[in-house]
Amino acid sequence: MESKKSIRHSIFWALAAALFFIPFLGGVHLFDWDEINFAEISREMILQKDYLRVSIDFEPFFDKPPLFFWFQVLAMNLFGVGDFAARFPNAICGIITVVVLYNLGRRLYNPVFGHFWAMAYMGSVLPFLYFKSGIIDPWFNLFIFLGLYYVILYYWKKEGFTYDLRRSPWYYLFWAGIFTGLGILTKGPVAFLLVSLTLFVYWIYQRFRFFITIPAYLFFTVVTLFLTGTWFGVETLINGPTFVKAFIAFNVELATTESAGHGGFPGYHFVVLLLGVFPASIFALRAFGKLPSAEKDYQNDFRIWMKYIFWVVLILFTIVESKIVHYSSMTYFPLTYLAALVLYNFYEKKINFRPWMSYVLWVVAGLYGLIIIALPIIGKNIEGLQAQVADPFAKANMDAAVNWTGWEMLPAFLLCVILAGFFFFRKKGEWLKASWWLFGGGSVFVLLTLVFFIKRVEGYSQRANIEFFRSVQVEDAYVYTYGYKSYAHLYYSDKQADLNADIYQIPKDQRENWLINGPIDKPVYFSVRIHRAENLRALHQFEELYEKNGFVFFKRSHQ
Repeated sequence: MESKKSIRHSIFWALAAALFFIPFLGGVHLFDWDEINFAEISREMILQKDYLRVSIDFEPFFDKPPLFFWFQVLAMNLFGVGDFAARFPNAICGIITVVVLYNLGRRLYNPVFGHFWAMAYMGSVLPFLYFKSGIIDPWFNLFIFLGLYYVILYYWKKEGFTYDLRRSPWYYLFWAGIFTGLGILTKGPVAFLLVSLTLFVYWIYQRFRFFITIPAYLFFTVVTLFLTGTWFGVETLINGPTFVKAFIAFNVELATTESAGHGGFPGYHFVVLLLGVFPASIFALRAFGKLPSAEKDYQNDFRIWMKYIFWVVLILFTIVESKIVHYSSMTYFPLTYLAALVLYNFYEKKINFRPWMSYVLWVVAGLYGLIIIALPIIGKNIEGLQAQVADPFAKANMDAAVNWTGWEMLPAFLLCVILAGFFFFRKKGEWLKASWWLFGGGSVFVLLTLVFFIKRVEGYSQRANIEFFRSVQVEDAYVYTYGYKSYAHLYYSDKQADLNADIYQIPKDQRENWLINGPIDKPVYFSVRIHRAENLRALHQFEELYEKNGFVFFKRSHQ
């Protein structure tokens, strides 16, 4: 009976996740840089029929391993190359993640806890948004989490915890290595680093007792490296050590310097998590205070593991110089678990709801509401803001013809209704209904906000540029950007793998000068931001086509 119930609940969560994560995936163009970068890599794999090498502009790209791109390639072969296919793998990841969390919670406690954990993850802002994106991190985080989870199962089996484990400890350690290896193949060695650092912290907690023996850790490491070697090894055998060396250098540089201007203050990720994982983050804060001990040994131990992985990720990426929102996204797993733990203790009437939680919920919700209400008002009166902006590019972005109706404010009022419903059921002590209202409503809130705002945001930021790139798809021409970095010109101009073109015979650092002044073999199109346009206007060989929303487009004809 319990098995049938868990299957029904799993199907429910799979369908609910599919309902929220799959629709509208292709409703707006991919965003520079990451989304377009990754989709372009996958598109080039298909064009070249080379699924071992990662390339951008048909030349080796050393920043990322290939697993996520293989997922995108499968989606593009199924749905065709496009924005929907580029984001589809993360929608599938979202479905898997929500079902996994329900079942882990069910096994740790009972189905009620499983529901709390699944809804806390699915109904919080950034976790939801990531499953609607085309970036790598959702799969990367899932693999790391599963790798760590199977290490925990190994430890519980070895130590005789009362958790129902019917396999050998080495079985669980084997799967820990497999999932950690998949994490490395998805994004890089940080997967192994995060798992190992968490084990190190737990080892200190155990007062330096080898809860995982040295032979066992070596076995875990060998399995991890063996799996990653299926690609890194083949790549090295075929193409030499170039990729491995450049990949290591890239990761070191990323950790020690600010990447592409992505700096930030030391508390950056704390703020991101508090505001971005709303509303789960508010309940998780309560978990760092005193909570009653659980009945089972493994429940108390799992709580410790989750706190340690949370702090390991947060401290590590606070130290790392580059501050990018998704760097701390691995914390969504422990953070939503801790939120679920607090909600479950409310449900069991073991702890009381604190007044400060009401205030913080309303303050953060109020901040979201104010932003949502303000944006359409500003959009309808964009000239006033435009007059205050000094940057010429940003000022020209605001010339975009974006239609604001006022209905965009609807999610803000919905958020008030959601919180009112939550507090109504909370006052009655019906915590399961209150949580369904808060997190189920949260999913609707995030989806509606995306529907109302994402196209309008894109209208200001990049649509004019992408429309131009798509307009020149049919021409045999060079399409590039001048004075700024982008991948949009490759992906949206549908650049073909013409490796015999003259430009590929020119050293990379000389190509821009060749496109401007050299003996080109076909026409050249340039997209330039408005404040750099004078550089090309001064050159007689360029024809200015038109200017739109901060971008100026030029053509150099082939003589």
